[in-house]
Amino acid sequence: MTDVARLAGVSHQTVSRVLNDHPNVKEQTRIRVRAAIAELGYRPNRAARALVTGRSQLIGVVARNSTLYGPATMLSEFEQAAADSGFAVSVGSVRELDRSSMGAVVERHLDQRVAGLVVIANTVSAVEALADIPEDLPVVFIDGDPASGRPLVTVDQVAGARAATRHLLDAGHETVWHVSGPTDWFDSAGRIQGWRQTLEEAGREVPPLLSADWSAAEGYRTGQMLARMPEVTAIFTANDHLALGILRALSERGRRVPHDVAVVGFDDVPEAAYFIPPLTTVRQAFGDVARAALSLLLGQMGDEAGTARQIVVPAQLVVRESAPSRARG
Repeated sequence: MTDVARLAGVSHQTVSRVLNDHPNVKEQTRIRVRAAIAELGYRPNRAARALVTGRSQLIGVVARNSTLYGPATMLSEFEQAAADSGFAVSVGSVRELDRSSMGAVVERHLDQRVAGLVVIANTVSAVEALADIPEDLPVVFIDGDPASGRPLVTVDQVAGARAATRHLLDAGHETVWHVSGPTDWFDSAGRIQGWRQTLEEAGREVPPLLSADWSAAEGYRTGQMLARMPEVTAIFTANDHLALGILRALSERGRRVPHDVAVVGFDDVPEAAYFIPPLTTVRQAFGDVARAALSLLLGQMGDEAGTARQIVVPAQLVVRESAPSRARG
């Protein structure tokens, strides 16, 4: 603000009046200040203002318009966590994760003078599209790139996949096949990494990776192929909906679960315990992720020394009948 005042040839207080649309400013002065703001690319520090005034902060969320269980649940949990802490949330959803669409949502949030921003950035393209977020704006990514160094909260996808794969090996299977989600999703990449590492460390054969989307229909299509392969005795899927489709395909081919083929999913959707058979899966603690993201954002807003840059939330293996903790029989 001092730089704006110097360039416009006015006082710091005059700049403040212009920013707050105070009526007692000459139009010529207002134009000069606005020109200086545009030239310097200045944006008010919304976080500091909100904390000083004590007003309830508005937090912006950028997310893909999705009905997928993981992203939709994450968004719902964050809205609840923010509400529990007295914060309002403005959600900006996009259909496409391109730079233009994502940039427009960010600009809309900035126009609302949000105190901070949470970005549910599941894919590589989403992170790349948000490269121009102002540096003075507190921002936290959920499910972004762990290697980026940005403030980030994520579930430990690698450890979750390792637990699922290790569980199947410990049950007596020689190897584990993996049906992944889209490979440009960070979650998919982490699960692939954990699956492959576990097999390699155990000295087991690593079967060809089978890439899919996140749908039960794609699981069914892939499952039809796997059901015809007698060497397939253990399958780890990247989410529970893929597992659901695979369970149907196996049933139609007369492959019994878990006697002939064991199946493990990922997410622990509310219906997982009611699949036939009930699904062994990896639970993601979305509520913990949401609360950690809010805590990390508030730490930035308050400029707290020692605020963590990244938080990794553990995943939990939930054992049910589709892949029990015993050798096949």
